[in-house]
Amino acid sequence: MQLKGIHHVSALTAKAQKNLDFYTDTLGMRLVKKTVNQDDTSVYHLFYGDEKGNPGTELTFFEIPMIAQNHEGTNSISTTSLRVPHDEALSYWKKRFEEREVPHDEIIERAGRATIAFKDFEGQRLMLVSDENNEGVAPGIAWDKSPIPREYGIQGLGPIFLTVHNLAPTVSVLTVLLGFEKAGSYPSPVSDEPDFLVYKTGEGGTGAEVHIQERNDIPPERQGKGGVHHVAFRVEDEDELHEWISRIHEARVPNSGFVERFYFKSLYFREPNGILFELATDGPGFDTDEDIDHLGESLALPPFLEDQRESIEARLKPISLKKK
Repeated sequence: MQLKGIHHVSALTAKAQKNLDFYTDTLGMRLVKKTVNQDDTSVYHLFYGDEKGNPGTELTFFEIPMIAQNHEGTNSISTTSLRVPHDEALSYWKKRFEEREVPHDEIIERAGRATIAFKDFEGQRLMLVSDENNEGVAPGIAWDKSPIPREYGIQGLGPIFLTVHNLAPTVSVLTVLLGFEKAGSYPSPVSDEPDFLVYKTGEGGTGAEVHIQERNDIPPERQGKGGVHHVAFRVEDEDELHEWISRIHEARVPNSGFVERFYFKSLYFREPNGILFELATDGPGFDTDEDIDHLGESLALPPFLEDQRESIEARLKPISLKKK
């Protein structure tokens, strides 16, 4: 058994419509599924991805309208990175961020890759990472109907950044339990901060890395809008997921057991610093209940919620994509 890379990242927003505008219009990602939080059907769960919402390209958001602002700190998923095709794309994006007044840093190198850090309207910590020298997991394919030219478009998820109070137990879970390997380290762009350690899984590369920094000089994060809820790692299929469930049970790690999400199957557990990890299957995928050409255009509900459609729709505030 070997995890194939990053599957998706799920974050928190207080404003579904504004979130939809930013990720589809400003960033040019495709809305591949407009559905509800299966654990609270009164709010949206929005999925953005590449042209088909392939595993490894999905950035999702739970809407929680009254949630407080995220307070950054340790024991958190502290940055989500997104892959772009090459170094030249970062110059395009820097100019776009300036024109759109998106808060951003300068283009700098991290772990041998050109990057640019930025934030969305709620302070969500994001980063674009150049895939120019990638030799690992292949990227997705940017949507050809995006407002962003395809040669500069976002192709999926890059390395996921964790900030932890105590490094050793998180590293143990990644390496001993989940089979990650150490792939190197690099200095923090902030001169007085500790180095980042890089761990890889599967084929490695941009779409299969976790970058970890130990910080015991700051308090734990208080999760809110602009924060990240969990990261999911890719499992080949349901049979392999059941093998992972057995392995995690045998390690006596508290976990959710098998969870049916319809678009994929999952298992959830927290690593020792409290960060929520998910293992998710590559399929069945987002075209299970919608035509591939019309993903995200209407409210999609898994079969086990379909009989509640009328009451669910009555509680949701309508949101819509900007007309081209």
